[in-house]
Amino acid sequence: MPVLQPPPFRVYLMRHAHAAWPVAGERDFDRRLDDVGYAEVEIVGARAAEKGYLPDVVLSSTATRCGETAKSVRRAFNDAFDISYVDEMYNAQPETYLALIVAQAPSRSVMLIGHNPTLDAVAEAFLGQRKMESLLPSGFPTAGLAVLDAKLGGDSRVTEWQMLEFLAP
Repeated sequence: MPVLQPPPFRVYLMRHAHAAWPVAGERDFDRRLDDVGYAEVEIVGARAAEKGYLPDVVLSSTATRCGETAKSVRRAFNDAFDISYVDEMYNAQPETYLALIVAQAPSRSVMLIGHNPTLDAVAEAFLGQRKMESLLPSGFPTAGLAVLDAKLGGDSRVTEWQMLEFLAP
């Protein structure tokens, strides 16, 4: 499990919103959000903004559906943050996402907007298999947003991670 310092540290994990199936000749990478996806991300983005879940750093896959999701979330926060796009997040292994999170350690919070099954595996790395299965038995739905917080021990070290909240459309 990654150890992130300085605490407290918050990680937001968001799956891209619902995307249309590719049209003939279109790559999976280029799939766009459909009407359902835009509605999903508006709901989740608005709820996250209402709750004050403003990340310090936002990293998004360069896949079209992730970029559109990220931009919609940013609009919900009145463009209060920048988005960095990371090519390596598309078709990535969980270790890639975890390394990206660890690399942001001076920041107090980071949001990753990416893909499944990678997000399920990353959440499981933080929470453990049992807790992950009990909290999200069906895994991340489209536009799902997990808010993970570090629990600190007496020596100010991260002792475990907890899911503060899960927002879904």
